[in-house]
Amino acid sequence: MPATTTVAQYLDSLPTARREIADRLLPLVEAALPGRGAVWHGHPVWSLGAAPGKNPVCFLKSYAGHLTFGFWRGQELADPSGRLAPGSRTMASVKLRSAAEVDTALFADWLARARGLEQLPA
Repeated sequence: MPATTTVAQYLDSLPTARREIADRLLPLVEAALPGRGAVWHGHPVWSLGAAPGKNPVCFLKSYAGHLTFGFWRGQELADPSGRLAPGSRTMASVKLRSAAEVDTALFADWLARARGLEQLPA
């Protein structure tokens, strides 16, 4: 994947199937974290701090066959669906292979809870 400097450039560089997933996710992320996205370490990250990566909340990263959507403090999120897979430290994420896998109500709930973990006002 070529180097990108903005979230829009990153999304525009995705192959069609992964772009469709991102297009379904982005409105949910922007509703929870408006204007907070930036490319950090080569992929989009939404943070609540004064600079990209300060108080990071969630991220989106493209791989060959899927998009990973995850949360820095994802292991602290209630997940009755069992879809969030634990990662390093307190992170957790979900691998998405099609736009149909984006459950808008579930993902919006995760985003609201993840933002709330940062203890900053909406």
